[in-house]
Amino acid sequence: MNKNLFASAARVAPAGVVTNNAGGAAFAMTAEQQLAQYVVTGTFGSTFYTSAKADLERVVKLAQEARPEFVAKLAVYGREKAYMKDAPAFMLAVLSVTDPALFAKAFPRVVDNAKMLRNFVEAVRSGLAGRRSLGSGPQARVAEWLNDASVRQLINGAVGNDPSLADVIKLARPKAQGAEREALFGYLIGKPVNAAALPKEVNELEAFKQAPSGAKVPNVDFRLVDHYLTDAQWSDVAHTAGWQMTRMNLNSFLRHGVFKDRSMVTLVADRLRTRGLIESAKVMPYQLLAAYRHSAPDLPREIADALHDALDIALANVPQFEGRVAVCPDVSGSMKDPVTGKGTEQASKVRCIDVAALVAAAVLAKNPDAIVLPFEGEVVDGLKLSSRDSVLTNAEKLASVGGGSTAVSRPLIRLLETGERVDTVIYVSDYESWADREGALRSRGTASQTVWERYKRFHPSAKLVAIDVTPNTSLQVRNAPEVLNVGGFSDAVFDVLAAFTRGEAAGASLVAAVEAVKL
Repeated sequence: MNKNLFASAARVAPAGVVTNNAGGAAFAMTAEQQLAQYVVTGTFGSTFYTSAKADLERVVKLAQEARPEFVAKLAVYGREKAYMKDAPAFMLAVLSVTDPALFAKAFPRVVDNAKMLRNFVEAVRSGLAGRRSLGSGPQARVAEWLNDASVRQLINGAVGNDPSLADVIKLARPKAQGAEREALFGYLIGKPVNAAALPKEVNELEAFKQAPSGAKVPNVDFRLVDHYLTDAQWSDVAHTAGWQMTRMNLNSFLRHGVFKDRSMVTLVADRLRTRGLIESAKVMPYQLLAAYRHSAPDLPREIADALHDALDIALANVPQFEGRVAVCPDVSGSMKDPVTGKGTEQASKVRCIDVAALVAAAVLAKNPDAIVLPFEGEVVDGLKLSSRDSVLTNAEKLASVGGGSTAVSRPLIRLLETGERVDTVIYVSDYESWADREGALRSRGTASQTVWERYKRFHPSAKLVAIDVTPNTSLQVRNAPEVLNVGGFSDAVFDVLAAFTRGEAAGASLVAAVEAVKL
């Protein structure tokens, strides 16, 4: 035998092993896995390892090569399950070229408000989907949406530009159904119209604009009237606001002097921490983490403390996981970037590391015996976390450490070294592992796969969950019945994890979840 030939062949990477964005070994996703990951995770912003332009080019290529039925299901899944905006709208734009029939089925489920309608038109006009004008089919769907939308949807939809709702109406040229709708369309595009023909909501809005002082604030999007409101009117709004509206407008209340009145500080703080309101609103921890991170630094301390309390109460909506759990938050340097990517208008103050820390803290709060193994190039030791501390306190402790390289295999190696038998290992990472040492030869795949197989031999019933919080095209551990790879993060992930640990869901890939969508 030619030993040199066989020796060199053994060093060649097996099929599916690629180099990830960080230069490390990884397993390639299929084209459908890659596209699904981008759609449910990506916001077309630059991340630590890749640019927005490169991501968008990949999405365009993948979407145009994918099966139209999969693109249609992915557009619906991305909107209804992942709550994404830009990517599902772009999938619709692609479908409008590749399969008009499937486009017509997916359109009403993806375009569920005026913002999504504008996103779709913007995606078409970009030309990236293969067309620059609406064309007859999309134009008919847009016109239909404009006629079916409620008066309030259209009035509130007037907020925003590039394109504005007026631009969309001009492009779609909808044939108005009735005199009132015809007058409303004219009003929205700035044409002179007979006020008597307009809906009462429009006349109330215009009357308020003419004489806002002392008038009742109309029930419309606040961005339409906020520069008309007096501080007293802002206090009236805050006094009667619901729980979610309160959470989303704390900074606005602060800017407009609502919290100058100590009684309003107490009222809002008490509302935020009221258990019944939190439970009825089905508030989950990530919503509160985002509110806390986006809150102004001079927000009254009582309000900030109320957000802490609300986050702990919201844990009642986080399920407890079956068996012993090890949660492994990635605290490497790349995790300091915004979870929605950099360089976009929607760039979040919530960082990838905040999401990782939140998951770890939430798991610890509901599973006091959970093992927390923060990692970068090594497992970070010496961090003391307590299930008795608030979630935000534990999250801030975790987010304050790390900053080095990334070696996803290290927590699994630690579990083997200590002989810990855990039923579920949960990773939260950007999944760009490159500093692994053990088993990292490309001829053997990834270090994480190698070590996971060793751990499975040690503890055969163990399961692994890998939550990848940024768009990615590769995996560290292949999909398997006992391995669940999750793309992106929202509060819905907690329910997915709980079902998986209970054995109610096999480690199906994201693609399987998309394929299950009924069109």
